[in-house]
Parts: sequence; structure tokens; C-alpha cells
Amino acid sequence: MGFYQGNDLRKITGGMKGKKRDKRKSELGGSPTYTVLSDEEIRVKERTMGGNTKVKLRYAVYANVINPADSTAKKVKVLGVIATPANKELARRRIIIKGARINTELGEAVVTSSPGQDGVINAVLVKQ
Repeated sequence: MGFYQGNDLRKITGGMKGKKRDKRKSELGGSPTYTVLSDEEIRVKERTMGGNTKVKLRYAVYANVINPADSTAKKVKVLGVIATPANKELARRRIIIKGARINTELGEAVVTSSPGQDGVINAVLVKQ
């Protein structure tokens, strides 16, 4: 015998509850901005909630890489995308997301920022 555990969609009798309201235009989500490795950097400003703007990085060339050994940061060129833990296909398409392993001029680094939302690639050096 099943027990009722408080599902909001159905009544105890099994019938569906009526909708309280419809969806709003402001609740729509946008499509993800994938940052692609390219020859030139292109940033896009998009309007967000409350009339604010968000800078999104569409095409990337450089990354801010932090070396934990001596605590220095340098702006270096990104040479390639090694791996992406979220999806192998993203690495094949040269798309940089948070957590991706990238090959830079200093060595291998892991991306710590969300370039599609922050507008910049920040990374921490793993191997030299």
C-alpha cells in the first residue's frame, strides 16, 4: 500500500491540483554561452534582471594563470583544451568551461572561473 508523502502536484485522491499561476517571461532561462578557443577575443554584453548587464566571453585567446608555487599571476596564451570533466565532446570542440584542463604557455592549468558568465578565464597551474 502506498503512502501519501506530500506531493504538490496531486491531491490525496489522486486528482491533479490546479495551477496557481502561469510562467513569467522573466523566469525564462537563456541558452549557455560556450567559450570557444579562437584567434581573437570577443566579449558580449547581455541585459540581465533589473536592467543590469553581464559580460560573456564568446571567443578566447588568453587566460589569467596563477602559479601556486610562487603565488604569481600571469596573462598567458591558451594553446589548447586537454580535457573537460563535464563532457568529452566539449574538449573536442575546443570549448572552455569551469573545471576544464587547458594547455597554456606556462603548462597545464585548470579553469576556476565560468568564462561564459564572468567574461574572463582564470586558471590555476597544475604542471609546468
